Amino acid sequence: MVVVRFLFAFTVWGAVALTPALAEPLCKESELGGKDAPVLSPPTVNLVTGAGRLQFYSAPNPACAMNRIFVIPEDELIAYGQTDGGWASVMYSNPRTGNAVSGWVRSARLKETGTVGPKQ
Repeated sequence: MVVVRFLFAFTVWGAVALTPALAEPLCKESELGGKDAPVLSPPTVNLVTGAGRLQFYSAPNPACAMNRIFVIPEDELIAYGQTDGGWASVMYSNPRTGNAVSGWVRSARLKETGTVGPKQ
């Protein structure tokens, strides 16, 4: 009985202890400016298109959704980088509250409307 309890406790503790470690590399943010996520110069201004919410992610991976962080159609985002896999590194600033959030979104829902600075 003691051995069974020990094995159960070890198995449960081990699963809890290893889960964050396994998720960490999966949701590690890509480094902007690297070959996987080139920087947009200058950053671009984009409108959210389509229907419904556009989810924010902490990394360019569908498993890395940021809880309750999303934008809606017609919201304006600034894109700083984009991957070949269809992700954009963006920042959103809420015009009413001034709160800002940065993360990754699916770039297919973005429509470029301009740049933040002069084109280089």
